[in-house]
Amino acid sequence: MSLGSILNIANSGLQTAQTQLRVVSDNVANVNTPGYVRKVAEQVALTNEGLGSGVEVARIRLATDSFLQAASLNASSEASRQGVRYDLYDRIQALFGDPGGGNGFFSQVDGVFSAFAGAAEDPVSSPRRQEALFRVQALFDESMRISGQIQAAREDADGRIQSAIEKANGLLAQIEGLNVEIARSTATSGDASGAETAQAALIGQLSELMDIRVSQRSVGGVSIRTGGGVLLAGDGHATLDYNRAGTVTSETSFNEIWVTEPRGQKRPLLDSLTTGEIKGLVELRDVDAPQAAERLAELMAHVADELNRAHNANSAVPAPTVLTGKNVGQSLESALTGFTGTTNIAVVGNTGVIQSRAQIVFSGGTMTINGAAATPATFLSVLNAQLPGATASFANGVLKIEATGSNGVAIADDAATPSNKAGRGFSHYFGLNDLVASDRPGNYDIGLTPSSPHGFTAGETVTFRFTGETGARLRDLEVAVPAGGAVGDLLTALNDPATGVGRFGTFAFDTATSVLKFTGYGSPPPKLSVLEDRTTQVPSGVSMTEMFGIGGGVRASRADGFALRPDIRSAPSKLALAQLNLSAASGSPALSSGDGRGASLLADAGQRSATFLASGDSSGGSISVSRYASELAGDIGGKAAVAKSRRDSASALFTEAKGRQTAHEGVNLDEELVLMTTYQQAFNASARLIQAARDMYDVLLGMV
Repeated sequence: MSLGSILNIANSGLQTAQTQLRVVSDNVANVNTPGYVRKVAEQVALTNEGLGSGVEVARIRLATDSFLQAASLNASSEASRQGVRYDLYDRIQALFGDPGGGNGFFSQVDGVFSAFAGAAEDPVSSPRRQEALFRVQALFDESMRISGQIQAAREDADGRIQSAIEKANGLLAQIEGLNVEIARSTATSGDASGAETAQAALIGQLSELMDIRVSQRSVGGVSIRTGGGVLLAGDGHATLDYNRAGTVTSETSFNEIWVTEPRGQKRPLLDSLTTGEIKGLVELRDVDAPQAAERLAELMAHVADELNRAHNANSAVPAPTVLTGKNVGQSLESALTGFTGTTNIAVVGNTGVIQSRAQIVFSGGTMTINGAAATPATFLSVLNAQLPGATASFANGVLKIEATGSNGVAIADDAATPSNKAGRGFSHYFGLNDLVASDRPGNYDIGLTPSSPHGFTAGETVTFRFTGETGARLRDLEVAVPAGGAVGDLLTALNDPATGVGRFGTFAFDTATSVLKFTGYGSPPPKLSVLEDRTTQVPSGVSMTEMFGIGGGVRASRADGFALRPDIRSAPSKLALAQLNLSAASGSPALSSGDGRGASLLADAGQRSATFLASGDSSGGSISVSRYASELAGDIGGKAAVAKSRRDSASALFTEAKGRQTAHEGVNLDEELVLMTTYQQAFNASARLIQAARDMYDVLLGMV
């Protein structure tokens, strides 16, 4: 071996040791830098014609482990997903208050019925009446507040989705920019570790937003795809696009989140996401919060309905001069069809004595009023003829009965064969003496059949949206009202596979509840929502979705519309706590101010079994209002507890995965000290070799 070869070997050793010491120095200097990945200089031997000719550093890389990195990224995505779901759902739970406390929302439900029990003990007491009315109004005000705050939580989630999309776009642009820099350094055998460290930190931030899969490129840098395989970075970077909805209500339809791949292909992002912050926000916005809102609305609809059921069986003393019903969403003829049993309408004087009375007997498709035959078409004329001292009229879906002079009107069903349609008596069905009013239909079991007229104008349209399990849009379909005027014709048009929704599911009346229900095909079935409704029912003016309760958003909106009847709120004496005594002797009062039977009926309304519709994730069924409220309280609390448990588990898993990754990739000062000592000795050995070669050279010169 020549002296020149020895010097070259020693020189390569010096340079390699210096490079190694520089890498160790960088590692030690960044021991406390968050996200720093330890550098490793890969040292290889040099050969020339089979003989060793020194050493060199082939490349400087990061001490990464692909398995640990993937595990950490997956755990980061899931922790972010569960974290945002819990944060926002805990916010929803807090709206209802402590389920076991005395000031929470659910305790107010029981408080309403307790207040009426107090009024039953002293029905003439104005303070007790005012207390009961105050509790009723407070309950519905609180329901409206909670419903609004649930929508505010959805609006917040929607805004955070847009912020996350904008952040993801920025991260993808930076990651792709570093890809270019890393590839350039790799091609020139430069040190790309700094860019790789910065890129790893950006990838970690991206993994919090969505689940990603990272692979190394042969030219340097990384290729990133979503869990579903959509290319995000590696050959240019993808662009994500989303426009938030702005003000959010229960009926808001949200825009699609799109991802445009580097090669220009545009896809729905949600189809390829399984976890991450964006996924968690979408689930809260589109699943968790709407379920809570729907169940709240279903509860409040039945609280109102049961209070109205009891109040319609009662009368104020003196009887009100006019009874104005609610908008029943259909024509009078259609509303009267299907009634059975017997009801009584009485004109009552100031002293409570019945002045005149009309007994209405419904039997199949026929009816009689005080024995006079009537049909749905002649009902008003026959009733007005048989009830002197009062006038009945029907306009815009509302039935109205008004007494003349100083008399009043009271209604009572027959005790043995009470009137009934869809589980409601005559007065209750038409809302003639409701305690709680609403600005929209609150009940959808209104007794319609396929032969009933629907009242919508042919050519009017409803646009439905179908979304898949991931939340991505499947299809928007516009369905037109057919020329046929019966509900059966409407169902046929809705279920048409070519012009309706027949490819995704079927509309049909539920046999148990008589409510129009959509059943989707497949497992899991697609979710239906209403994008736009341009229909108007004649004469009521309500839309098709409001009339039939189509779509969870329409049903959830009911919680905002209930309020105590204004005239009763301003005059507690109009609260109906007495009951009309149909068997009172002629000339004797049929109404008494000391009668508290009606108050007892209101107090017991919370314990009466009612048929709740499927809402949210509840299958519904026959249950009392108080029991349903109790179960809803447990469900809200239980879901919050589950969300917390999932968040804690996901966070613990991420902490463990990140800890293992850090243990492998992080800087260990003891190890670096050993390496520093080793490379210092290697440097000294190379220097000694140079000194030895110099001494040999001097000896050779002295021999000449």
